[in-house]
Order: sequence, then structure tokens, then C-alpha cells
Amino acid sequence: MNFIIGAFKPACNVSITFSDGKSRKQVSLKNENGQTVTVPLFHNQETIAGKISVEPVSGKKVEHNGIKVELLGQIEMYFDRGNFYDFTSLVRELDVPGEIYERKTYPFEFSSVEMPYETYNGANVRLRYVLKVTISRGYAGSVVEHQDFVVRNYTPPPSINNSIKMEVGIEDCLHIEFEYNKGKYHLKDVIVGKIYFLLVRIKLKNMDLEIRRRESTGSGANTHVETETLAKFELMDGAPVRGESIPIRLFLSPYELTPTYRNINNKFSVKYYLNLVLVDEEDRRYFKQQEITMYRLQETS
Repeated sequence: MNFIIGAFKPACNVSITFSDGKSRKQVSLKNENGQTVTVPLFHNQETIAGKISVEPVSGKKVEHNGIKVELLGQIEMYFDRGNFYDFTSLVRELDVPGEIYERKTYPFEFSSVEMPYETYNGANVRLRYVLKVTISRGYAGSVVEHQDFVVRNYTPPPSINNSIKMEVGIEDCLHIEFEYNKGKYHLKDVIVGKIYFLLVRIKLKNMDLEIRRRESTGSGANTHVETETLAKFELMDGAPVRGESIPIRLFLSPYELTPTYRNINNKFSVKYYLNLVLVDEEDRRYFKQQEITMYRLQETS
């Protein structure tokens, strides 16, 4: 019985280390088991290098048909879980077929890697980057080891960032004007604006501003849209009067936001909206939604 259990143990231990792992910034990432792990952070066009060490278990030799490392950028749809679409696939052959008797270390390097998309874990899709080491062993069963890392890309502040001004109303009942200071915000920004009541003939009892994220996956008949309210901010409690102006000041830093993603590899999009909600005394709700663009500004250390 012990022999059968032993047959399924891996023939060797594989470890992957990054050459600048100690100095590089580390960030949290939720892996496929739902656990939060700490992994290194990279940006587009960076070089990814390091060492892979292969150590046979308890002094046994490892026969193999070759060893390789792949750098993969993958998109996985949750309705098609387990099937990864590779948008980036690079490979380095580390060793020709042979035998390993003791710990062996292989250096690897992927220079100036194209990583145009950010790591993303959404409601129905995830985008990940991973290093995958494969020791091919034929009938004995290949040994595979993965190492995730995170990619984030910075955008310079937009040269044009116009304010948003809109009027909303119900004929002869309600007429309000609202203004946000700009239409594009970085992830740690502050939304500043005001709401001005021009006509109020409905008895309003409160008003909220919501930040909503809308994730669209798939295409055509298979499009799936998931909308999530990330933040709710009370602007007013009580009835406004004509001519009243209510200021808005909403800090974005406490919320888990990502940049706006538009049609990532024809697989998914992520958009953000400011949703103004008015509730009257009969609990009727009135909405006005406005898309905003989110971007990641380079962090100053």
C-alpha cells in the first residue's frame, strides 16, 4: 500500500525565483483556490528573469524528456472554467532530455515582455500572468510548477479632461442640474461636484451617489453583463428647496477600483459609472447614470 501512495508523489521539487524578487514591489493576489498570496509586480515591457531549481526527491534520479519554462498571459471565462485563452505565450527550453541526480539550477530571461493588459480578477472573468515550468517525463507523468505575478500599467494624466454637466428632470415636477469637475479620474482621486435644484414639486426624502462597475464578458448572444455597486454616498437627507445647491466630495481611495478596460482582447470590458439616485416620499426611485473613465496614475514612493 505504501508503494502505491509513493507512486503519486512528485519525483522532484521545483522552485521558481525572480532575480530581483527581494527588491521588487510585492502585491496581494487571490489565487484559484481563493487564498490571498503575495507576488511580484511588473509593468509592460519589463524584463522578467530569474532561476529555476530542480531537486530530485530523497536522492532518486529524475529521467526527463526536456525541461522548459513558459511565460503565459491568459484569460479565463468563468462560464468556461479551466479553458485558458493565451494572448501571450513565450517559451525558453532549459534542458535537453537526460537525467538529474542532484539539485540543478537553470537561469531564464524573457526580455522586454509585451504585457499590454493588467491582471484582473472579476465577477465572471480573470486575466492572469504566470510562469509555467514543465519537466516532460512521458509515461511517468510530467512535473508542472506555476508561479503567478501581477501586471499593472500606468497612464499619464489626460491632456483634456472636461467637466461633466447634465440636466435631468421630470416635466413640471423636477428639474435638477448636476456637475462633476471632470470625466476622467485616477484610482486615488476625489470626485468634486455640485447638484443644483431648479424646480422641486416632488417631495424628495433622500439622494445618494453610487459608484458602479459594469463588467461585460463574451460577445453577441453570449454577452454577460454584471453590475456591482462599489460605493454608496449619501448626498442629502430631507427635502430640498428650489435654488438649493448641494456639494459633492467623494474620495475614491477607500474603494477597490481598477482602470477602465475597453474590449480587452475581444473578451471583456470593465466600465465605471456615477449613478445619482433620488428617492421620493412614496419610495419611487429616479436615476441618472453617467460613465466616467478610470486610469492608473504612477504611484509616487
